[in-house]
Amino acid sequence: MLNSNFFSKFTIIIISLNILILISCSGNEKKVSEKEKFQHKSGQDALQYIKIESEKKQKAIENFCNSLSLEEKISQLFIINLQGNEIFKPIEHTKDIAQNALINQNDMIIPGGYIFFSYNVASEPQQIMNFTDSINEYCRMNNKIPPFLAIDQEGGNVNRLRNITGPLPSQKKVAQNLSETDAGTLYSLQAQQMYLLGFNMNLAPVTEIEDETNALFLDGRTFGAKNEVLSYSANCVDAYQNNGILTVLKHFPGNTNTDPHSGLPEIQYDFDTLMEKTEPFKSLNEKNPAGILMSHARTKALDSENPACLSEKWITDILRNKYSYKGIIFSDDIFMDALAKNGYPPEKAVIKAIDAGINCIMISEKRILSPSRVLYDYAQKNPEFMKKIDNSANVIIQTKIKAGLLKLEDEKNDYKIISGTQNNSSQNIENLMSINEKIAEFNKLKNENLSFYKDKFR
Repeated sequence: MLNSNFFSKFTIIIISLNILILISCSGNEKKVSEKEKFQHKSGQDALQYIKIESEKKQKAIENFCNSLSLEEKISQLFIINLQGNEIFKPIEHTKDIAQNALINQNDMIIPGGYIFFSYNVASEPQQIMNFTDSINEYCRMNNKIPPFLAIDQEGGNVNRLRNITGPLPSQKKVAQNLSETDAGTLYSLQAQQMYLLGFNMNLAPVTEIEDETNALFLDGRTFGAKNEVLSYSANCVDAYQNNGILTVLKHFPGNTNTDPHSGLPEIQYDFDTLMEKTEPFKSLNEKNPAGILMSHARTKALDSENPACLSEKWITDILRNKYSYKGIIFSDDIFMDALAKNGYPPEKAVIKAIDAGINCIMISEKRILSPSRVLYDYAQKNPEFMKKIDNSANVIIQTKIKAGLLKLEDEKNDYKIISGTQNNSSQNIENLMSINEKIAEFNKLKNENLSFYKDKFR
Protein backbone atom coordinates (compact mmCIF):
# COMPACT_ATOMS: atom_id res chain seq x y z
CA MET A 1 0.00 0.00 0.00
CA LEU A 2 1.41 3.45 -1.00
CA ASN A 3 2.03 5.81 1.92
CA SER A 4 1.31 9.53 2.23
CA ASN A 5 5.00 10.45 1.74
CA PHE A 6 4.82 9.01 -1.79
CA PHE A 7 1.75 11.11 -2.63
CA SER A 8 3.46 14.18 -1.22
CA LYS A 9 6.57 13.59 -3.30
CA PHE A 10 4.47 12.76 -6.37
CA THR A 11 2.43 15.90 -5.92
CA ILE A 12 5.59 17.99 -5.66
CA ILE A 13 6.97 16.39 -8.87
CA ILE A 14 3.73 17.05 -10.77
CA ILE A 15 3.60 20.66 -9.63
CA SER A 16 7.26 21.12 -10.58
CA LEU A 17 6.66 19.66 -14.04
CA ASN A 18 3.67 21.92 -14.56
CA ILE A 19 5.75 24.93 -13.58
CA LEU A 20 8.49 23.88 -16.03
CA ILE A 21 5.90 23.39 -18.79
CA LEU A 22 4.40 26.80 -18.09
CA ILE A 23 7.83 28.41 -18.12
CA SER A 24 8.65 26.57 -21.37
CA CYS A 25 5.35 27.62 -22.96
CA SER A 26 5.89 31.17 -21.83
CA GLY A 27 9.31 31.12 -23.45
CA ASN A 28 7.91 29.68 -26.68
CA GLU A 29 5.10 32.21 -26.68
CA LYS A 30 7.69 34.92 -26.20
CA LYS A 31 9.70 33.57 -29.14
CA VAL A 32 6.56 33.32 -31.31
CA SER A 33 5.57 36.79 -30.27
CA GLU A 34 9.00 38.18 -31.19
CA LYS A 35 8.86 36.34 -34.54
CA GLU A 36 5.39 37.69 -35.23
CA LYS A 37 6.56 41.18 -34.34
CA PHE A 38 9.50 40.83 -36.74
CA GLN A 39 7.29 39.50 -39.51
CA HIS A 40 4.75 42.25 -38.91
CA LYS A 41 7.45 44.94 -39.02
CA SER A 42 8.97 43.37 -42.14
CA GLY A 43 5.54 43.35 -43.76
CA GLN A 44 4.97 46.97 -42.80
CA ASP A 45 8.40 47.92 -44.14
CA ALA A 46 7.68 46.10 -47.43
CA LEU A 47 4.30 47.82 -47.79
CA GLN A 48 5.88 51.17 -47.01
CA TYR A 49 8.60 50.53 -49.60
CA ILE A 50 6.02 49.57 -52.22
CA LYS A 51 4.00 52.69 -51.38
CA ILE A 52 7.05 54.95 -51.69
CA GLU A 53 8.12 53.36 -54.99
CA SER A 54 4.58 53.62 -56.35
CA GLU A 55 4.43 57.30 -55.39
CA LYS A 56 7.79 57.90 -57.08
CA LYS A 57 6.59 56.24 -60.26
CA GLN A 58 3.33 58.18 -60.25
CA LYS A 59 5.26 61.41 -59.70
CA ALA A 60 7.53 60.54 -62.65
CA ILE A 61 4.46 60.01 -64.84
CA GLU A 62 2.98 63.33 -63.72
CA ASN A 63 6.28 65.12 -64.37
CA PHE A 64 6.51 63.55 -67.82
CA CYS A 65 2.94 64.56 -68.71
CA ASN A 66 3.55 68.07 -67.37
CA SER A 67 6.61 68.33 -69.62
CA LEU A 68 4.48 67.80 -72.72
CA SER A 69 3.11 70.79 -74.58
CA LEU A 70 -0.65 71.12 -74.95
CA GLU A 71 -0.22 70.26 -78.63
CA GLU A 72 1.58 67.03 -77.71
CA LYS A 73 -1.05 66.09 -75.14
CA ILE A 74 -3.85 66.66 -77.63
CA SER A 75 -2.03 64.53 -80.22
CA GLN A 76 -2.02 61.64 -77.72
CA LEU A 77 -5.81 61.86 -77.54
CA PHE A 78 -6.31 60.52 -81.07
CA ILE A 79 -6.04 57.13 -82.74
CA ILE A 80 -6.15 57.63 -86.51
CA ASN A 81 -5.42 56.03 -89.87
CA LEU A 82 -2.03 56.38 -91.59
CA GLN A 83 -0.67 56.58 -95.11
CA GLY A 84 0.89 53.75 -97.07
CA ASN A 85 2.32 50.36 -96.15
CA GLU A 86 6.05 50.69 -96.86
CA ILE A 87 7.95 53.50 -95.14
CA PHE A 88 6.35 55.65 -92.46
CA LYS A 89 6.10 59.40 -93.02
CA PRO A 90 4.15 61.72 -90.70
CA ILE A 91 2.20 64.37 -92.57
CA GLU A 92 1.24 67.13 -90.08
CA HIS A 93 3.16 69.49 -87.77
CA THR A 94 2.46 69.65 -84.05
CA LYS A 95 2.84 73.43 -83.95
CA ASP A 96 0.13 73.76 -86.59
CA ILE A 97 -2.35 72.78 -83.87
CA ALA A 98 -1.71 76.15 -82.25
CA GLN A 99 -1.43 77.71 -85.73
CA ASN A 100 2.13 78.74 -84.92
CA ALA A 101 3.98 80.22 -87.90
CA LEU A 102 7.38 79.20 -86.48
CA ILE A 103 7.40 75.53 -87.36
CA ASN A 104 10.28 73.15 -86.82
CA GLN A 105 10.31 70.71 -89.73
CA ASN A 106 11.10 67.85 -87.33
CA ASP A 107 8.14 68.70 -85.09
CA MET A 108 5.69 66.30 -86.67
CA ILE A 109 2.46 65.00 -85.14
CA ILE A 110 2.59 61.45 -83.83
CA PRO A 111 -0.88 60.64 -82.46
CA GLY A 112 -1.64 58.35 -79.56
CA GLY A 113 -2.15 55.49 -81.99
CA TYR A 114 -2.55 54.38 -85.58
CA ILE A 115 -5.24 52.06 -86.97
CA PHE A 116 -4.19 49.81 -89.83
CA PHE A 117 -6.83 49.22 -92.47
CA SER A 118 -6.54 46.64 -95.25
CA TYR A 119 -4.65 49.03 -97.56
CA ASN A 120 -2.04 49.55 -94.82
CA VAL A 121 -1.34 45.82 -94.71
CA ALA A 122 1.29 44.80 -97.27
CA SER A 123 1.12 41.47 -99.06
CA GLU A 124 4.12 39.90 -97.30
CA PRO A 125 4.98 39.59 -93.57
CA GLN A 126 8.44 41.10 -94.03
CA GLN A 127 6.95 44.24 -95.62
CA ILE A 128 4.63 44.66 -92.65
CA MET A 129 7.52 44.18 -90.23
CA ASN A 130 9.57 46.77 -92.11
CA PHE A 131 6.67 49.25 -92.07
CA THR A 132 5.95 48.93 -88.34
CA ASP A 133 9.69 49.06 -87.62
CA SER A 134 9.92 52.29 -89.61
CA ILE A 135 7.29 53.86 -87.33
CA ASN A 136 9.18 52.85 -84.22
CA GLU A 137 12.48 53.96 -85.72
CA TYR A 138 11.06 57.38 -86.58
CA CYS A 139 9.89 57.81 -82.98
CA ARG A 140 13.24 56.67 -81.60
CA MET A 141 15.25 59.00 -83.84
CA ASN A 142 12.98 62.00 -83.17
CA ASN A 143 12.33 61.40 -79.46
CA LYS A 144 8.59 60.92 -80.01
CA ILE A 145 6.19 58.94 -77.83
CA PRO A 146 5.65 55.62 -79.64
CA PRO A 147 2.05 55.14 -80.84
CA PHE A 148 -0.26 52.21 -80.35
CA LEU A 149 -0.16 50.20 -83.57
CA ALA A 150 -3.68 48.84 -83.69
CA ILE A 151 -5.71 46.67 -86.02
CA ASP A 152 -9.20 45.12 -86.09
CA GLN A 153 -8.40 41.43 -85.78
CA GLU A 154 -11.66 39.97 -84.49
CA GLY A 155 -11.81 37.03 -86.88
CA GLY A 156 -14.28 36.02 -89.58
CA ASN A 157 -15.37 38.95 -91.70
CA VAL A 158 -13.40 41.44 -89.58
CA ASN A 159 -9.93 40.05 -90.17
CA ARG A 160 -7.43 42.58 -91.57
CA LEU A 161 -4.66 39.97 -91.61
CA ARG A 162 -6.60 37.20 -93.36
CA ASN A 163 -3.97 36.85 -96.10
CA ILE A 164 -1.02 37.10 -93.70
CA THR A 165 -1.56 35.16 -90.47
CA GLY A 166 -3.01 31.70 -89.99
CA PRO A 167 -6.82 31.22 -90.12
CA LEU A 168 -8.93 33.08 -87.57
CA PRO A 169 -12.66 32.21 -87.58
CA SER A 170 -15.34 34.57 -86.32
CA GLN A 171 -15.90 34.79 -82.57
CA LYS A 172 -19.26 33.02 -82.96
CA LYS A 173 -17.62 30.06 -84.74
CA VAL A 174 -14.90 29.91 -82.10
CA ALA A 175 -17.50 29.60 -79.33
CA GLN A 176 -19.46 27.00 -81.32
CA ASN A 177 -16.49 24.80 -82.20
CA LEU A 178 -13.77 25.20 -79.58
CA SER A 179 -13.45 24.67 -75.86
CA GLU A 180 -12.38 27.71 -73.87
CA THR A 181 -8.87 26.25 -73.56
CA ASP A 182 -8.61 25.64 -77.30
CA ALA A 183 -9.89 29.16 -77.96
CA GLY A 184 -7.07 30.45 -75.79
CA THR A 185 -4.60 28.43 -77.88
CA LEU A 186 -5.95 29.86 -81.14
CA TYR A 187 -5.85 33.45 -79.90
CA SER A 188 -2.36 32.96 -78.44
CA LEU A 189 -1.07 31.83 -81.84
CA GLN A 190 -2.68 34.87 -83.47
CA ALA A 191 -1.23 37.19 -80.83
CA GLN A 192 2.30 35.89 -81.32
CA GLN A 193 2.05 36.36 -85.08
CA MET A 194 0.68 39.89 -84.65
CA TYR A 195 3.46 40.74 -82.21
CA LEU A 196 6.14 39.64 -84.65
CA LEU A 197 4.51 41.75 -87.37
CA GLY A 198 4.90 44.78 -85.11
CA PHE A 199 1.39 45.34 -83.78
CA ASN A 200 0.79 46.05 -80.11
CA MET A 201 -3.00 46.50 -79.93
CA ASN A 202 -6.03 44.55 -81.16
CA LEU A 203 -9.40 46.31 -81.35
CA ALA A 204 -11.08 43.16 -80.10
CA PRO A 205 -12.84 41.19 -78.74
CA VAL A 206 -16.47 42.19 -79.27
CA THR A 207 -17.98 41.57 -75.85
CA GLU A 208 -21.61 42.38 -76.59
CA ILE A 209 -24.24 39.81 -75.75
CA GLU A 210 -26.08 38.68 -78.87
CA ASP A 211 -29.87 38.80 -79.07
CA GLU A 212 -32.55 39.47 -81.69
CA THR A 213 -32.01 43.25 -81.51
CA ASN A 214 -28.37 43.15 -82.65
CA ALA A 215 -27.73 39.75 -84.28
CA LEU A 216 -28.09 40.98 -87.86
CA PHE A 217 -25.61 43.80 -87.38
CA LEU A 218 -23.08 41.81 -85.35
CA ASP A 219 -23.28 38.89 -87.79
CA GLY A 220 -21.15 36.43 -85.82
CA ARG A 221 -18.77 39.03 -84.41
CA THR A 222 -19.70 38.20 -80.80
CA PHE A 223 -19.28 34.94 -78.89
CA GLY A 224 -23.08 34.71 -78.45
CA ALA A 225 -25.10 34.45 -75.25
CA LYS A 226 -24.01 35.89 -71.90
CA ASN A 227 -22.17 32.84 -70.53
CA GLU A 228 -20.22 32.34 -73.76
CA VAL A 229 -19.33 36.03 -73.95
CA LEU A 230 -18.06 36.01 -70.37
CA SER A 231 -15.93 32.88 -70.62
CA TYR A 232 -14.57 33.14 -74.15
CA SER A 233 -13.85 36.88 -73.88
CA ALA A 234 -11.82 36.24 -70.73
CA ASN A 235 -9.71 33.62 -72.52
CA CYS A 236 -9.33 35.89 -75.53
CA VAL A 237 -8.12 38.86 -73.46
CA ASP A 238 -5.65 36.67 -71.55
CA ALA A 239 -4.31 35.09 -74.73
CA TYR A 240 -3.59 38.40 -76.45
CA GLN A 241 -2.34 40.37 -73.47
CA ASN A 242 -0.08 37.56 -72.24
CA ASN A 243 1.58 37.65 -75.64
CA GLY A 244 2.23 41.37 -75.96
CA ILE A 245 -0.99 42.51 -77.64
CA LEU A 246 -3.24 44.98 -75.82
CA THR A 247 -6.97 44.34 -76.10
CA VAL A 248 -9.84 46.79 -76.53
CA LEU A 249 -13.32 45.53 -75.60
CA LYS A 250 -16.16 46.78 -77.77
CA HIS A 251 -18.77 48.20 -78.17
CA PHE A 252 -20.02 49.56 -74.83
CA PRO A 253 -22.93 49.59 -73.97
CA GLY A 254 -24.04 47.78 -77.15
CA ASN A 255 -25.58 48.05 -80.61
CA THR A 256 -28.78 47.37 -82.48
CA ASN A 257 -29.39 46.09 -86.00
CA THR A 258 -28.93 49.66 -87.25
CA ASP A 259 -25.45 50.04 -88.72
CA PRO A 260 -23.80 53.11 -87.09
CA HIS A 261 -21.89 53.74 -90.31
CA SER A 262 -25.17 54.84 -91.85
CA GLY A 263 -27.61 55.53 -89.00
CA LEU A 264 -28.05 56.08 -85.26
CA PRO A 265 -28.77 52.89 -83.25
CA GLU A 266 -31.50 53.31 -80.62
CA ILE A 267 -31.43 50.79 -77.74
CA GLN A 268 -34.91 50.39 -76.24
CA TYR A 269 -34.17 48.21 -73.18
CA ASP A 270 -35.06 49.36 -69.67
CA PHE A 271 -32.23 50.25 -67.29
CA ASP A 272 -32.05 46.92 -65.42
CA THR A 273 -31.91 44.95 -68.67
CA LEU A 274 -29.21 47.29 -69.97
CA MET A 275 -27.11 46.68 -66.86
CA GLU A 276 -27.43 42.94 -67.37
CA LYS A 277 -26.46 43.29 -71.03
CA THR A 278 -23.28 45.17 -70.09
CA GLU A 279 -22.24 42.66 -67.41
CA PRO A 280 -19.32 41.27 -69.50
CA PHE A 281 -17.67 44.70 -69.61
CA LYS A 282 -17.88 44.91 -65.83
CA SER A 283 -16.72 41.33 -65.20
CA LEU A 284 -13.75 41.60 -67.56
CA ASN A 285 -12.33 44.45 -65.48
CA GLU A 286 -10.35 41.84 -63.55
CA LYS A 287 -8.47 41.00 -66.77
CA ASN A 288 -7.29 44.62 -67.07
CA PRO A 289 -8.07 45.15 -70.76
CA ALA A 290 -6.12 48.13 -72.06
CA GLY A 291 -9.20 49.80 -73.50
CA ILE A 292 -12.96 49.81 -73.87
CA LEU A 293 -14.48 51.27 -77.04
CA MET A 294 -17.81 53.05 -76.82
CA SER A 295 -20.63 52.51 -79.29
CA HIS A 296 -22.61 55.22 -81.06
CA ALA A 297 -25.90 53.81 -79.78
CA ARG A 298 -28.36 56.00 -77.95
CA THR A 299 -30.17 54.46 -74.99
CA LYS A 300 -33.74 55.27 -74.06
CA ALA A 301 -33.34 54.19 -70.43
CA LEU A 302 -30.27 56.19 -69.37
CA ASP A 303 -29.41 58.99 -71.80
CA SER A 304 -32.02 59.41 -74.53
CA GLU A 305 -30.32 62.55 -75.85
CA ASN A 306 -26.69 61.62 -76.45
CA PRO A 307 -25.02 58.70 -78.26
CA ALA A 308 -23.10 56.57 -75.73
CA CYS A 309 -19.69 57.72 -76.98
CA LEU A 310 -20.66 61.31 -76.12
CA SER A 311 -22.59 60.54 -72.93
CA GLU A 312 -21.13 61.46 -69.55
CA LYS A 313 -23.73 59.20 -67.96
CA TRP A 314 -22.40 56.14 -69.79
CA ILE A 315 -18.71 57.01 -69.91
CA THR A 316 -18.07 58.56 -66.50
CA ASP A 317 -21.03 57.61 -64.30
CA ILE A 318 -21.34 53.95 -65.37
CA LEU A 319 -18.09 52.78 -66.94
CA ARG A 320 -15.59 54.83 -64.96
CA ASN A 321 -17.35 55.15 -61.60
CA LYS A 322 -19.91 52.34 -61.23
CA TYR A 323 -17.81 49.71 -63.05
CA SER A 324 -14.48 51.12 -61.75
CA TYR A 325 -12.75 50.85 -65.11
CA LYS A 326 -9.22 52.35 -65.05
CA GLY A 327 -7.97 51.93 -68.63
CA ILE A 328 -8.37 53.93 -71.82
CA ILE A 329 -11.92 54.73 -72.93
CA PHE A 330 -12.06 55.07 -76.72
CA SER A 331 -14.75 56.62 -78.86
CA ASP A 332 -15.79 54.83 -82.01
CA ASP A 333 -15.00 56.60 -85.28
CA ILE A 334 -16.46 60.12 -84.96
CA PHE A 335 -16.79 60.39 -88.74
CA MET A 336 -19.53 57.75 -88.82
CA ASP A 337 -22.95 58.91 -89.98
CA ALA A 338 -24.43 57.94 -86.61
CA LEU A 339 -22.87 61.18 -85.32
CA ALA A 340 -22.22 63.32 -88.38
CA LYS A 341 -25.83 63.14 -89.64
CA ASN A 342 -27.46 63.49 -86.25
CA GLY A 343 -26.22 66.83 -85.01
CA TYR A 344 -22.68 65.88 -84.04
CA PRO A 345 -20.18 66.90 -86.75
CA PRO A 346 -16.54 66.08 -85.87
CA GLU A 347 -15.68 69.57 -84.59
CA LYS A 348 -18.58 69.35 -82.11
CA ALA A 349 -18.15 65.65 -81.31
CA VAL A 350 -14.49 65.96 -80.23
CA ILE A 351 -15.28 68.49 -77.51
CA LYS A 352 -18.35 66.61 -76.30
CA ALA A 353 -16.41 63.32 -76.26
CA ILE A 354 -13.53 64.60 -74.09
CA ASP A 355 -15.95 66.51 -71.88
CA ALA A 356 -17.94 63.30 -71.30
CA GLY A 357 -14.82 61.36 -70.27
CA ILE A 358 -13.43 59.85 -73.48
CA ASN A 359 -9.63 59.50 -73.35
CA CYS A 360 -8.85 58.66 -76.97
CA ILE A 361 -10.86 59.70 -80.02
CA MET A 362 -10.96 57.36 -83.00
CA ILE A 363 -10.84 58.94 -86.46
CA SER A 364 -10.72 56.96 -89.68
CA GLU A 365 -9.08 59.94 -91.40
CA LYS A 366 -5.31 60.43 -91.74
CA ARG A 367 -5.29 64.05 -90.55
CA ILE A 368 -6.20 65.50 -87.17
CA LEU A 369 -5.25 69.19 -87.41
CA SER A 370 -8.85 70.42 -87.67
CA PRO A 371 -10.25 68.58 -84.62
CA SER A 372 -7.00 69.14 -82.69
CA ARG A 373 -7.30 72.90 -83.19
CA VAL A 374 -10.86 72.78 -81.89
CA LEU A 375 -9.67 71.06 -78.70
CA TYR A 376 -6.71 73.43 -78.36
CA ASP A 377 -8.80 76.58 -78.65
CA TYR A 378 -11.51 75.28 -76.32
CA ALA A 379 -8.98 74.20 -73.67
CA GLN A 380 -7.39 77.66 -73.65
CA LYS A 381 -10.71 79.12 -72.54
CA ASN A 382 -11.85 76.35 -70.18
CA PRO A 383 -9.58 75.31 -67.26
CA GLU A 384 -11.81 72.34 -66.37
CA PHE A 385 -11.62 71.05 -69.94
CA MET A 386 -7.82 71.47 -69.81
CA LYS A 387 -7.79 69.21 -66.74
CA LYS A 388 -9.70 66.55 -68.68
CA ILE A 389 -7.09 66.69 -71.46
CA ASP A 390 -4.33 66.32 -68.83
CA ASN A 391 -6.13 63.36 -67.23
CA SER A 392 -6.65 61.58 -70.56
CA ALA A 393 -3.01 62.08 -71.54
CA ASN A 394 -2.01 60.60 -68.16
CA VAL A 395 -4.19 57.50 -68.68
CA ILE A 396 -2.70 56.95 -72.15
CA ILE A 397 0.89 57.40 -70.95
CA GLN A 398 0.33 54.96 -68.07
CA THR A 399 -1.01 52.37 -70.52
CA LYS A 400 2.01 52.84 -72.79
CA ILE A 401 4.32 52.25 -69.82
CA LYS A 402 2.49 49.03 -68.94
CA ALA A 403 2.77 47.95 -72.59
CA GLY A 404 6.51 48.69 -72.72
CA LEU A 405 6.19 51.47 -75.28
CA LEU A 406 7.58 53.83 -72.67
CA LYS A 407 9.92 52.79 -69.87
CA LEU A 408 10.18 53.86 -66.24
CA GLU A 409 13.87 53.73 -65.36
CA ASP A 410 15.30 54.08 -61.87
CA GLU A 411 18.02 56.72 -61.98
CA LYS A 412 19.79 57.45 -58.67
CA ASN A 413 16.83 56.33 -56.57
CA ASP A 414 14.44 58.34 -58.70
CA TYR A 415 12.28 57.35 -61.68
CA LYS A 416 12.37 58.86 -65.13
CA ILE A 417 10.34 58.02 -68.23
CA ILE A 418 12.25 57.43 -71.43
CA SER A 419 10.81 56.95 -74.88
CA GLY A 420 11.34 53.52 -76.29
CA THR A 421 10.28 51.35 -79.17
CA GLN A 422 8.15 48.27 -78.75
CA ASN A 423 9.96 45.13 -77.76
CA ASN A 424 9.60 43.31 -81.06
CA SER A 425 11.03 46.13 -83.18
CA SER A 426 14.29 45.40 -85.00
CA GLN A 427 15.47 48.70 -83.49
CA ASN A 428 14.88 47.50 -79.93
CA ILE A 429 17.87 47.86 -77.62
CA GLU A 430 18.08 44.12 -76.99
CA ASN A 431 17.65 43.39 -80.71
CA LEU A 432 17.12 39.73 -79.91
CA MET A 433 15.87 38.70 -83.33
CA SER A 434 17.07 39.59 -86.80
CA ILE A 435 14.47 40.12 -89.51
CA ASN A 436 15.21 36.64 -90.89
CA GLU A 437 14.73 35.10 -87.45
CA LYS A 438 11.44 36.93 -87.02
CA ILE A 439 10.20 35.70 -90.39
CA ALA A 440 11.24 32.13 -89.58
CA GLU A 441 9.45 32.29 -86.22
CA PHE A 442 6.40 33.88 -87.84
CA ASN A 443 6.16 31.11 -90.44
CA LYS A 444 6.48 28.47 -87.75
CA LEU A 445 3.63 29.99 -85.76
CA LYS A 446 1.52 30.42 -88.88
CA ASN A 447 1.93 26.71 -89.69
CA GLU A 448 0.97 25.79 -86.13
CA ASN A 449 -2.09 28.02 -86.51
CA LEU A 450 -3.02 26.33 -89.80
CA SER A 451 -2.58 22.82 -88.37
CA PHE A 452 -4.64 23.73 -85.32
CA TYR A 453 -7.42 25.13 -87.53
CA LYS A 454 -7.52 22.04 -89.77
CA ASP A 455 -7.69 19.80 -86.73
CA LYS A 456 -10.45 21.69 -84.94
CA PHE A 457 -12.59 22.98 -87.81
CA ARG A 458 -12.56 20.10 -90.31
